[in-house]
Amino acid sequence: MEELSIRSVLNEQRIDLHLKGQTKDEVLDEMVDLLFKDSVLSSKEQFLKDVYYREGEGITGIGDGIAIPHGKSDSVLHTAVAIGRSDHDLEWRSIDDKPVRLIIMLAIKSVDKTVHMKLLSNVNRFSSVRISKKLLSSSSRKEGKNENRWYNGMSDRYCPYLHHQAENC
Repeated sequence: MEELSIRSVLNEQRIDLHLKGQTKDEVLDEMVDLLFKDSVLSSKEQFLKDVYYREGEGITGIGDGIAIPHGKSDSVLHTAVAIGRSDHDLEWRSIDDKPVRLIIMLAIKSVDKTVHMKLLSNVNRFSSVRISKKLLSSSSRKEGKNENRWYNGMSDRYCPYLHHQAENC
């Protein structure tokens, strides 16, 4: 499989910078709906069930107000990412025990055995403190997707603060 970039699995239709849900459950439903409306899923209900299964296995809140809920599912037609931002804090199990505002949902085809870890690794770098702050303050879907361009265009300079390759650290 070729290099899996965020750009290859994200589009503007799957970005919502004003999630309406007041709870984790409502927000997960909204995020799954973004994927379903963009023809990523054959079954919204089955994928949501698979996401909840994964949520039951461990913490998906990675700290700094970010959660990465995800699911491997037969209902995923093609691997994709959706990004959502809440205007208020959401209770979420997180490694830093703090609420979440930025949600990066991964929808992974069951047959994509190696994609899961590659995509999680790339999303982890994409959700670095610097980029997530920009996403938390973005005012449009297009601006949110532009953070993806910044990530994919990184130079080979090392940025110790972000613990990965970055430009203009």
